[in-house]
Amino acid sequence: QVQLVESGGGLVQAGGSLRLSCAASGTIFSIAAMAWYRQAPGKQRELVARIIVGGSINYADAVKGRFTISRDNAKHTVYLQMNSLKPEDTAVYYCKADVSTDWTNLPKGYWGQGTQVTVSS
Repeated sequence: QVQLVESGGGLVQAGGSLRLSCAASGTIFSIAAMAWYRQAPGKQRELVARIIVGGSINYADAVKGRFTISRDNAKHTVYLQMNSLKPEDTAVYYCKADVSTDWTNLPKGYWGQGTQVTVSS
C-alpha cells in the first residue's frame, strides 16, 4: 500500500507564507504525478497545482504567480510554497499522488489526510 503524509499547514495572516510538504511511502515503483488540491467549506475540491514526471507543471488561475509546486523524486516528496496568501486561500489542502506499485500496473491515485490552512484578514 501507499501512504501520503502532509505537513506544514497552519494559521497565517494575509500576505504571509506557508510551505506544505507531502511525503509518499510504502510500495512505490514509480510516481507519475503529484498534486495539491484544496477544499473550502461548502465548496468542491479543486486542483491547486500539479507536477508530472518530466517536470511539466500546471496551476489553478487563482494561485498563479503566488504558489510554487516542486518535487523531490528521490524522497517521493512534493512541496507547495504559498506566498502572498489571501483569506480565500483558506481550505483543507490535500496531496494526491499517482503511483504504480510495480512495473505491471498503471498508476493509481492515492490521497493524503489533508492539512488545514487558515488565512486571517
